[in-house]
Amino acid sequence: MLTEQEKLNLANQWFEAWNNRDLEAILSHYEEDIEFSSPIVIKLLNNPTGKIHGKAGLRNYFSQGLAAYPNLHFEPLNILTGVNSILLYYHSSRNQQTSFAAEYIEMRDRALIAKTSAHY
Repeated sequence: MLTEQEKLNLANQWFEAWNNRDLEAILSHYEEDIEFSSPIVIKLLNNPTGKIHGKAGLRNYFSQGLAAYPNLHFEPLNILTGVNSILLYYHSSRNQQTSFAAEYIEMRDRALIAKTSAHY
C-alpha cells in the first residue's frame, strides 16, 4: 500500500510535469497498461468511447492535447487521498478559458497510475 506522502508526491509531480509541458515527465507517471478515460478523448481523437488503453495510445493523445492547447495550465485546488488512489481537483486553463477539473487516479503497489478518469 502506498503511503500518504507517496500519493501526494505523485500528485505534485504530475501537476509540475503538465505545467512544464514535458511529455516524457508526464508519461513517466503511468503504467504501461494504463486505462484512461476523458471526455476530451471523444473530442480530440474522435473516439466515441472516451477511453484509451496502453501508454502508446496515451502518448498520442497527450501529444495532440499539448499541441491543441499551447497555453494549458493546471492550478491545484485540492488533493484528496484514498486507498491507493487520489482525486485531483484543479483549475484547468486552456486557450484563455478556465474551468474546474477533477481526475480520479488509481495506483497499484508502486506510485504509478494504473487507471484514471478525467472530469471537466
